[in-house]
Amino acid sequence: MSENVEVKTLTIDGHEVSARRGQTILEVARENNISIPTLCHLDGLTDVGACRLCLVEIAGVSKLLPSCVTTVYEGMEVHTDSERLQKHRRTILELLFTERNHICSVCVANGHCELQSLAQSQGLTHVRLPYRNPDLSVDASHERFTLDHNRCILCTRCVRVCAEIEGAHVWDVMGRGINSLIISDLHENWGASSCTRCGKCVQVCPTGALFDKSKVGSEHPKYPDFLPYLNLMRESQ
Repeated sequence: MSENVEVKTLTIDGHEVSARRGQTILEVARENNISIPTLCHLDGLTDVGACRLCLVEIAGVSKLLPSCVTTVYEGMEVHTDSERLQKHRRTILELLFTERNHICSVCVANGHCELQSLAQSQGLTHVRLPYRNPDLSVDASHERFTLDHNRCILCTRCVRVCAEIEGAHVWDVMGRGINSLIISDLHENWGASSCTRCGKCVQVCPTGALFDKSKVGSEHPKYPDFLPYLNLMRESQ
């Protein structure tokens, strides 16, 4: 480690760890094989702290803080898996399931969905909240891909990969709060947009909101691990 790199010492779940100045709690936790659930985070993309599943407890701080955008400091004491946090995460997952129309049995991402996997890992067996059942559209105008607003959790991974990695800036968010929608260009059909057809947005989508038409009815794997490499190459140019 370079002599110019300032080292911070902190504890995460009782384990003493070291970190570099400017690192986030999530980065340090993953370097030390400490699991913190996330949905909006993806290595290689800017963090936005949208999903709030990565919230952690910090000694001396009354509120929960998102680990993906909270930087470490000397002597920080972090707790990642308390009963309070478990309850909070299950509630967030329930809200995500009730906000849109997530029906796993008929979803193209069934078995390859991060929302589904997180629900299983967090012990979510049922939803206590009333379902909203919004009337949302499906945009199948693109020759290769489909956008299903019913599956979208507004993680904005597609927005960020399109802007930061591809540099196309096709995707954005329209509206506010629970009525927000992911849109292409100025709310045009995806097929009529300025999309470069690269498919990166489909690869990083954690649910079945963006999917490849050729995968319908078959396995729908995704390969987001290429992002850190692409981001590194883009920064070096």
